[in-house]
Amino acid sequence: MTNILTWLAGSHIIQGIIVGGVLAFLTANIIMNAVMKSITTNVNGWSITFKCGQPGNGILLRAACAKVLPAVNVVQEAAYWTTTVDSAGRRLSGQHEYILHFPAGQLPPNDAFWSLTMTDVVGFMVSNPIDRSSVGSRSGLVPNADGSLDIYLQRTAPAGNESNWLPAPAGYFKLMLRAYLPGRAILDGEYHVPPVMKVQ
Repeated sequence: MTNILTWLAGSHIIQGIIVGGVLAFLTANIIMNAVMKSITTNVNGWSITFKCGQPGNGILLRAACAKVLPAVNVVQEAAYWTTTVDSAGRRLSGQHEYILHFPAGQLPPNDAFWSLTMTDVVGFMVSNPIDRSSVGSRSGLVPNADGSLDIYLQRTAPAGNESNWLPAPAGYFKLMLRAYLPGRAILDGEYHVPPVMKVQ
């Protein structure tokens, strides 16, 4: 048995298989990233794709989508936007305070509901003092007098605006906005999520 293990350890065949497997994995990731980039639209720092989950997608497109959005719905069921940057292209960080401002009548059009979720950059929910990791159309958000809506993304509670607060972690974070049964303006690509504005 020892002789076999020694032979395997020094075998060029085994080394070739290992190197080939690693190269195949890296190549597949490069190709999937390129495919995902080619079908992704970026506006105001937010990224969205309309092709994931569609019947008839080839295996490469399905793999690329699964890598980024596992178990994704077809866009007619749910639209997903993600961002890790503010309006100036800087990474979102709990060291700063941000506002996501929706002008009056510009909330994500939908026939079900919408939600905004905050995670760390890996995708895990962020622990915070009020146990809130998302807000949305069912959260009792308070609009401004002109009908617009501000969501406060920061570590500490915004005085007087706690109902619209989505607590941020100390480090970098990611946002995902979902609209379920999205409206025609989303499906046609006419609707754009506003940029995340840094306040301080």
